[in-house]
Amino acid sequence: MHATVFCRMATGRWPSMRLLSALIVTLFLSIPIMAQKEKTPKTGILLIAFGTSIPEAQQAYNHIAEKVQAAFPGMEVRWGITSAMVRRKLAKAGQQLDSPASALARMADDGFTHVAVQSLHVIPGAEYHDLLRTVHALQGLPKGLTRVTVGDPLLCTHPDMLKTTDALVAWAASFRKSDEAVLFMGHGTHHPSNIYYPGLKYYLQQRDPLLFIGTVEGYPELEDVKQKLIDRQVKTAWLVPLMTVAGDHALNDMTGKDDQSWENILNQSGITTRPMLKGLGQVDALVDIWVEHLRAAIDQLGLQH
Repeated sequence: MHATVFCRMATGRWPSMRLLSALIVTLFLSIPIMAQKEKTPKTGILLIAFGTSIPEAQQAYNHIAEKVQAAFPGMEVRWGITSAMVRRKLAKAGQQLDSPASALARMADDGFTHVAVQSLHVIPGAEYHDLLRTVHALQGLPKGLTRVTVGDPLLCTHPDMLKTTDALVAWAASFRKSDEAVLFMGHGTHHPSNIYYPGLKYYLQQRDPLLFIGTVEGYPELEDVKQKLIDRQVKTAWLVPLMTVAGDHALNDMTGKDDQSWENILNQSGITTRPMLKGLGQVDALVDIWVEHLRAAIDQLGLQH
């Protein structure tokens, strides 16, 4: 009816004053109804991790969730797991987990309008950039999420490197003697972001020359680090995962019974090893960096909390 009236106005056939008055009243009465149809903002947090099927390693994720919930007590916290292998394995055990895409879609279905996604990756590698593409694809769809922001991984900026260095130096001092080396095992990647590993090694060795970084699938390689340990006549080296959780890589590549595990390779070179099966997600000072990045992502949502 409204369109017909306005068309008639355009053609010069004006309606009666009674009809015009009725139209004005109808328009004013419809304003509250139209406002009610707009979505009420509902904000949530989505934590994104590779995932683990090892129960002991799950402690790191639980600790992160507790710290996040304590920092943002009024917001619901959900999880998205990037590893399809982990999701399938846990599904067989009766535990259903969402991928990042399905987690965001489920949040949209549940009425969330604004979501702060926090990457729990260590570096901004291939998985982090896949996450950015997923968020970009799902944001702003009809009847979907109004706004989604993504928090930086652990290492992104120079201040992140400084804070992480401080945390790792303090953590190492809590379990090793001053003449013992610490070798942090990073994952490594073909992605250009692998540069963060030798970069962090530089930061660490400015503070303590007995703190080293090696990677499973990138650079620095174990052989490079092993030779430096031998050159420095290191007798004892702690092996510590530079990973969010002490999962499969820590149990197999780092401390496994296989001859090619880091522990056995260093032992065969005359270096006594001491494993630390604890993930970065269990160290408060490191989790605080992720929480700080999440806070920035929440601020970018543009809502008052």
